[in-house]
Amino acid sequence: MSNQNFEEKVAMPYAEALVANAKSLNLLSEYKEDLSSVLSILSQSKDLQSFLLNPLNNSFVKKEVLKKLFENQVQSFIMKFLLVLVERRRISFLKTIIEKYLEIAYSLESITIAELSSVVDLDENQQLSLTNKIKVLTGSSQIKLLTKNDPSLIAGFIIKIGSKVIDASLNGKLKKMSLYLESS
Repeated sequence: MSNQNFEEKVAMPYAEALVANAKSLNLLSEYKEDLSSVLSILSQSKDLQSFLLNPLNNSFVKKEVLKKLFENQVQSFIMKFLLVLVERRRISFLKTIIEKYLEIAYSLESITIAELSSVVDLDENQQLSLTNKIKVLTGSSQIKLLTKNDPSLIAGFIIKIGSKVIDASLNGKLKKMSLYLESS
């Protein structure tokens, strides 16, 4: 079993519990915003990720750091949830849990998620144009575009929509050419 598969299996019940709680309190979109901001902060701070992942750091200290960062920024249930993850030594799965929560929440709202990896950030017009093309491609009325930078692509971009991958990167084209030349 791959590590990613294991992570997703551990994360899914937590994400489903969050969704169930959010739906019962009618706070699905509020939780979505809070968890998106937590994910954004985690993604931007490698030091915070390292600190939370380090098993040598005391649980009490991790909880205090999380409280200082998020206590008045997120819903109280989200805060308690983060502390429970620290107690149960599951904080390393936080990113995957949030991603799974967002997937479930977007599917409940009939929003298609498209992950865009590119070397440079797209401006608003480019994002809007790409979103419109994805709407036509998927037949979906709403698209949530998640962007990330990936310098290894050299140029171009990769779009992931569910299990479908559109590779329009220079790196992808070079790999295809390499495979073609090796098979000849």
